[in-house]
Amino acid sequence: MEESRYFELDARLESLRIRKAAEDPRVLAAYGDKVDIGWIYHDNALEGVVLTSGEIRDALDRKMISDVSLVSLYEEIRSHKSAMDFVREQAKEQAAQKKKTGLVTVELIKQLHEILTPEDKAKGNPYRKDNPLHRSYFHEIAPADKIPMRMRKLCEWLDEEETESLHPISRAAGLHFRLMAIYPWTKNSGKVARLLMNLLLLRDGYPPSVIHSMERQRYYDSLRAENGQLSQLVNDALLNYVNTTLRFLEELAELRRAAS
Repeated sequence: MEESRYFELDARLESLRIRKAAEDPRVLAAYGDKVDIGWIYHDNALEGVVLTSGEIRDALDRKMISDVSLVSLYEEIRSHKSAMDFVREQAKEQAAQKKKTGLVTVELIKQLHEILTPEDKAKGNPYRKDNPLHRSYFHEIAPADKIPMRMRKLCEWLDEEETESLHPISRAAGLHFRLMAIYPWTKNSGKVARLLMNLLLLRDGYPPSVIHSMERQRYYDSLRAENGQLSQLVNDALLNYVNTTLRFLEELAELRRAAS
C-alpha cells in the first residue's frame, strides 16, 4: 500500500512539473514566498509556537521593530528562513555531485543547528548534557552520553547500500525519525530533523514536506511508532502540497481565460 501511495504522489508531481514549466516565473516566485511563510508557520506550530502571517512577513521584510519584546521572535524567524535557504542550497549542491555517499555528515547537521540557534554556536554548539524534563515531544530519546556515537551511526546508516535503495520518502522520513530518537539538542532538534529531511527530499527532486499544524498529534504519535507512520505522514504532506499547488495554477488559468 505504501508503494502505491508513493506512485500516486510521483504521478501528480510530474503533472505539477509540467504545469510549472509553462508558468510565469514571477507567479511561481510569489507563490513560493507564500509557501515559505506557511512552512515557517506550521513548523513553529509543531513546536507549540503560534505565529501570525504578519509577524512572519514583518520579520522577513526586516521592518523596523517598534515593540522590543518582538526582537527575539523576529530573530528566530529570520534564522529559520536562513536555515531553509541553506537547505535548498545544500540540496542543489548535493544533487549536482556524482558521489552519493558522505553527503550528510555530523558537521553538516551541526551547521544547520548553528544557523537555527546562533546563541549555541557561540558556545561551541554543545549537545545536551541531560534528558530535558520539559520538552514539546514525549517519545524516548537517547541518553546524553550516547549522542556523539548515535550521530555518527546515523550518518553511516544513510550511506549504507540498503538505505540508498529505499524510496526517497522512506529514506528522508527514516533520517528524520532516527535524528528525533537521538534528540541531540534541547532546543531546535525538531526543526533540524525536519529541515534535514527536506534537504534529502529536495535533493531527490521533491518539494519540501511541510507537516500541517493540525497534524501535530499525529506527528507526535508517529515518533513513538516503528511501523512507518512518519513516512505516511510525510507522503500525505507532500501530496497536499502538490494538489494545492495544482489547484492554484488551475484556478489562475481559469481567471486568465475569463479575462481574455
